Amino acid sequence: APAEAVTVLEKTRENTLALVDDMPDFVVKQLITRSEAYAGTGNWRPYDNLIIAVSYSALKGEQYKVLSKNGAPVNFETSGSYSGLDGATSGGEFVEDLRKIFKDESKTRFEPESTDIVRGRKAIVFNYEIDIANNKYGGVGLKGPVYRSSPAGEKGRIWIDRDNFRVIRIEYQLTDIEPNFPVKAVTKTIDYDEVSIAGEHYLLPVLSDFRGKVEGSSKLFEQRNLIRFRGYQNY
Repeated sequence: APAEAVTVLEKTRENTLALVDDMPDFVVKQLITRSEAYAGTGNWRPYDNLIIAVSYSALKGEQYKVLSKNGAPVNFETSGSYSGLDGATSGGEFVEDLRKIFKDESKTRFEPESTDIVRGRKAIVFNYEIDIANNKYGGVGLKGPVYRSSPAGEKGRIWIDRDNFRVIRIEYQLTDIEPNFPVKAVTKTIDYDEVSIAGEHYLLPVLSDFRGKVEGSSKLFEQRNLIRFRGYQNY
């Protein structure tokens, strides 16, 4: 019912922003399989595997250190992202992707769509959209001899656990990317689940699927990063 949808959404907004502010300091490993394909074929060819140590603290935010590439150690300094590595990279799964949806300045529009069951949890599914003018923390970049970027809007769906008012899945795509920009499309899906850190339970990412469509040499290529989050521990 519309009244329940409004109540669920507002309670989830409050919970999400409070959760972001009270995020525990933690470390976790990201196991990333990166693949590529000609756009639209679905014939993914894995080209490398990464293991990245990620730490989060209220003081420094997300910090990334690449530990290995295809099993070989990598000399990589800890920084706020791993975008210095060749190939497609992503970030923001822990805090930013959630926070930007519910921040007041995003002026996100929500519309209840349906109900669903996710990992045994009853969920309400909402469509959402953020206009490009309000998506201050979004956009897309392209690495190369000179870094290039384009602002973008965002639209997608969120799955909200209707019992505890938490987001348990996000899927979105970027919109209004500049027509002449080589990156033509970006999508991301993030699944959240309850994890234990120092005896306390938190809702944190367990799986992310990031995909980008890029034009090069008059052909369209797709890049995919499948990220598994393993071994959450206290920082």
